Parts: sequence; C-alpha cells; structure tokens
Amino acid sequence: MKSPRSKPPARARISAPKRLAARPFPILEFDPAPVAIIEPRRVHKSIGAPRHCVLCFFQDVIDELVLGGAREIHSEKWETGRHPIYELEFNGRRLAVAHPRVGAPISAAMLEMMIALGSRKFIACGGAGVLDSKIAVGHIVVPSAAIRDEGTSYHYLPPSREIAAHPRALAAIEKTLQRNGFDYIVAKTWTTDAIYRETRARMNARKREGCLTVEMEAAAFFAVAQFRRVQFGQILYGGDDLSGEWDHRHWNRHQIRERLFTLAAEACLSM
Repeated sequence: MKSPRSKPPARARISAPKRLAARPFPILEFDPAPVAIIEPRRVHKSIGAPRHCVLCFFQDVIDELVLGGAREIHSEKWETGRHPIYELEFNGRRLAVAHPRVGAPISAAMLEMMIALGSRKFIACGGAGVLDSKIAVGHIVVPSAAIRDEGTSYHYLPPSREIAAHPRALAAIEKTLQRNGFDYIVAKTWTTDAIYRETRARMNARKREGCLTVEMEAAAFFAVAQFRRVQFGQILYGGDDLSGEWDHRHWNRHQIRERLFTLAAEACLSM
C-alpha cells in the first residue's frame, strides 16, 4: 500500500473570476462570488462569541449594562474609534451585545464581524422615523421587510425591491411581544442612505408600498444575514414624525429604549 506521502498533493485550482456584465448602473452589477478579497473570517477569527447577539443602537443602555457587569470580550479599532463587543448573562444564558453604529455600510460590517466571531442568531433594537403620525413615540414596530433604498444590500443579494426579515426571528419577536402584553405593528420599513434627502414624494411613495417607518440599516442587515445564512430580525420604536412637517417629538427616551433592549434580548434567546 502506498504511503499517502508518496504523491504530492494536487494544487488547488483557482478559477478566474467571472467578468461582470456591464449594467447601466454599477449598483446593479451583482457578483454572486461567495468569497471576497477581504473575507471576514480571515480578518476576524472566531472567539466563541455567544450564538445569540443583540445589536443595540442605544449607547445609554449599553453603558448601563457595562455598569451592571457586562464584560468586554472583543474590540476592534477602526477610523470611527473603538468598537467593543460585550457579553452578559441574561436569564441565565450567554448573550452578546454590540452597538452596530449608524448607517448601512458600517452596521453591515459590524454584523459581518459578529458572525465571524461566532454569533448566529440576531435581533437588532433601535428607533425609527414614522411615516404615520398616529404611531406614537415609543410604539413598537416590527419590520417584516425592508425597501432597499440604500446601497449595501445590493452587494449581498441580486437587485430586488425589498427583502424580508428571517421568518423565525420575526416569529420570535411577535411571540415575545405577545407574551409580555405589548401592542405592536408589523409593517415594511424604508431603508435609506440619505437622511437629508427624505423628500415628500419619496416618503409618499414608500407609504404606498406599505412602509410605516424609515431608518438606515434594516435592508442591509437582512441582506447580510441571508447571504451568511444566519437568523436576523429587528424591533423598532416610533421616533420622530416625517408624515407632515418634520417633528422630532423628543423621542430619545431612556425608559423606552431600556424596555426595547430587554424585549430584544428575550426574543433573541428564544430563537
């Protein structure tokens, strides 16, 4: 019998990348290649992070969690500063928590990093502008899908008008809200890159498609999660009002944000 060392291993063949067909707009030139030049798992090695992770947009809530004993398990230093990742015990189970920052590109990168570090089930919690004044400050809105009016998602999935949240994550959120007796709305959300270009005509067009909120990350989150085959859902609360003349409505309210994090953590751990 020949020794396995008697024959040198064959060199892996690296196929030439496909040439992208030119489209009228570069954003529509989707490349399905599964491996990128800067692949997340080559940059961020797994640290055995908790499988369940809440991406929390509320820095005030995260600060309180740290004071309460959440420990830093990882940190990345980018041009935007330090990006710490925390772990805490919630209802006797491990939970990772990180601030995803604001805007689709960096939030998608944070989600990529968490996946590479070991997390697989995600709930994000944040606030959003409302497109209907009847949605009060603090009222919970659960995005069933996001209109892709940003750029990041088009690098993960072929062009389409919208993208859905993971059904298991959506079901976990609804069951958690029902169990805790909270009223909520399930609706589409409008994800945009340009906070100062939310025009009246665009807002009305999104409302006609069924959107009740506007934010800057959901479509990208859902796309990354689908591409990486992890579960992802989001909980939003009604913030400023864009349905008429813009009204800030003083929506940064700590008690609401703290409650939303708790619901997100409970839903995430039930997935």
